[in-house]
Amino acid sequence: MSSSFSGISGALSALHAARRGLDTAGQNIANANTEGYTRQRVNLQAVGGQTIPALFATDSGTSGGVTVRGIDRLRNDFLEARARAEHTQSANLDAKRQVYARIEDVFAEPSDTAVQSQLSEFWAGWDDVANKPGDGGARTQLIQRGSVVADGLRAAHEGLSSQWRTIRTQSDAYARDVNDSAAAVAQLNQTIMRAQAAGVPVNELADERDLHLLKLAELVGATATPRPDGTVDVLLDGSALVSGGRARAIEVAGAAALADETANPVQVRWVDTQAAVTPGGTISAMTETLGDILPTYAKGLDDVAAKLAALVNAQHSIGYAVDGGTGRAFFTGTTAATIGVAVTERQLAIASSAGTLDGSNADKLSELGRRTDGPDALYRQVVVGLGVAALATDRRAEIQAAVTANVDAARSAEAGVNLDEEMVGLLGHQRAFEAASRVLTTIDGMLDTLINRTGLVGR
Repeated sequence: MSSSFSGISGALSALHAARRGLDTAGQNIANANTEGYTRQRVNLQAVGGQTIPALFATDSGTSGGVTVRGIDRLRNDFLEARARAEHTQSANLDAKRQVYARIEDVFAEPSDTAVQSQLSEFWAGWDDVANKPGDGGARTQLIQRGSVVADGLRAAHEGLSSQWRTIRTQSDAYARDVNDSAAAVAQLNQTIMRAQAAGVPVNELADERDLHLLKLAELVGATATPRPDGTVDVLLDGSALVSGGRARAIEVAGAAALADETANPVQVRWVDTQAAVTPGGTISAMTETLGDILPTYAKGLDDVAAKLAALVNAQHSIGYAVDGGTGRAFFTGTTAATIGVAVTERQLAIASSAGTLDGSNADKLSELGRRTDGPDALYRQVVVGLGVAALATDRRAEIQAAVTANVDAARSAEAGVNLDEEMVGLLGHQRAFEAASRVLTTIDGMLDTLINRTGLVGR
C-alpha cells in the first residue's frame, strides 16, 4: 500500500516537472524576438529514497520522483565578457570612422570647388595679370579669386569647428547615458540580490542588466565582474563605476569651443573626486576626436593659411601697384579662420619697379603655387594624410565588425532561442506529462481494485 501511495507522489512530481517544462518552453517561444532575452531550461533532479536507516522504516528507493531545482539561464559568461570587449573596440572604431567621413566631407577633395582647385585658380589669376598687366578685368578677377581662396579656408575651418561643437555636445549626452545605465545596473543589483535571497527567479532581471552592461561597454569601455551574491561590479579605468547597489557618475569637462581646446583640454572625470578617467568605446573616440583629430586638421588648415599669407605677402610687398604704392600685404590674417584679402584692384603689386606695368612681380607670384614648400604642397599633405587615416580606420572598423559579428553569432548560438529546438522540447514535456498522467490512472485503477474489489470473489 505504501509503495502505491509513493508511486502517486512520484507521478505527481512528474506532472509538476513536465508542467514547469512546458511553461519554460512557452516562455522561450514567446520571447524568441525579445532583445537580450536568454533562453531558459528546467533543471531537474531525481528524488532518492530515505537515506537514514531505521528499524521499521525502509524505502525501495524507486519512487522518489523528480524535483525542479530551478530555471537556468543558458548564458556563457566567457562569451559575454568577450562580447563586451569586442563591442567596446567596435564602437570606438565606428565612431572614429564617422568622424573621418565628416572631415572628408568638410575638405570635399578632390573637387572642382574645394580649396585645392581654388588655389590653382588663384595662381592662374596671377598668370593672367602678368600677361595683361593693364587689364582691369584681369586684376578684378584676381582679387575675387583671392577672396574665394580665403573664403574656402574659412569655410573649411568653420566646418571643423562645427563638427567639434557637435561632438562636444554629444559627449555630454553620452556621459548622461553612462550615468543612467550605471544607476540602472545598481538598482538591478539590489533587486536581484533581494530576489535570490527570497528564492524568487531573477532570469529576466539578469537579462535586463546584461543589456545595460553591454551598453556601458560600448559607450565607455566598462568591464563587469560577477559577485557570489548575484550582483556585478562594473569597473571603469580600474575604478568602480558600480559596486553592488551603489553607482558613481562621470562627466565631460573642458573647453566648449575648438579655439579653447589647447588651453582647456576636454577630459572625462569622476563627478565625486574630479579625478580624470581614461575611457574606452564611443566616448574614447569622442575625446580623441576633440583633443587630437579635429585640432590636428584645424592646425593643418591654419598652417596652409599661414604659409599662403606669408609667401604671397612677402613677394607682394616688394612689388609696385598701379597707384604707385608698395610694401602692401595681399592677405590679412594668418590663420584659416581670419585670412582675408587686404587690397583692391588698383593696389595689386604687379610690377617690379615703380611707374611701370611690366607684370614681372605678378609672374613671380604665380610661381609660388609650384613651390615644393608652398601652400599647395602643404595642403596636399594634409588631404593625403586625411585620406590615409580615414582608409586605415575604415579597414580596421570592417575587420573589427567581422570579429564582433562572429562573437555575437557564438553568443546567439549559446543563449538565443531556437524555435525548432523549443518545439522538440515542448513535445518532450508534453509526452512526459501524458505518461505521468497515465501512471496516475494506472495506480488509481490498482487502488480501486485493492480497496473496492478485494474479498468479493465467490459472492
